[in-house]
Amino acid sequence: MIGAGTLAQAIASHALDTGHEVVFSNRRGPDSLADLVARLGPNASAGTIDDVGGTDIVVLAVNWTQVPDALAALPPRPGRILVDATNQWVEPPPAAVVDTSLSVGGSEFVASLVPDAHVIKAFDNMYGPKIAEDPITPTGRRVLFYAGDDEPSKRRFRAVADGFGYAPVDLGPLVMGRLMQVDGPLTGLHAIREELGHPLGMP
Repeated sequence: MIGAGTLAQAIASHALDTGHEVVFSNRRGPDSLADLVARLGPNASAGTIDDVGGTDIVVLAVNWTQVPDALAALPPRPGRILVDATNQWVEPPPAAVVDTSLSVGGSEFVASLVPDAHVIKAFDNMYGPKIAEDPITPTGRRVLFYAGDDEPSKRRFRAVADGFGYAPVDLGPLVMGRLMQVDGPLTGLHAIREELGHPLGMP
């Protein structure tokens, strides 16, 4: 995890619950994360962005203005999966100032900063507290939209998200990630895929 705020912790909670190990990093350094990783248990640890760079899947969950510096500190690793969970808030709500300077989607910009990575856009259209909830509801599974250009990476991401309990929905290439941006039609959409006829909505 690059970032250790509400969104990063919400995503990490599902990884930890399903037996994955999670390394958190932030701009203040590992010592600032000691209380967090102690609370989350033995599969959670803290490190630098360089430490995080040794993992196969990295989640980017920092404020938009921190993206260039965070990715500049990420060591190259060809073929890495980078899950972009950012949004273009220059100032988050209630100020709600959005970066309108880009001529491409936010994740396309992120991909330009890490050309050796396979970028997947996901999670950014949902609110952190909703992500933290159990993806499995009494009527079905919460939908998780995602987009990316590399099919093998998307299949791996889909398997992980499915393991978390989500109902993954592939929007197509990375350019379709624009649908999830702050001005996109999927922003704030917390949909449930109903799976009727099964206990707790599960097949």
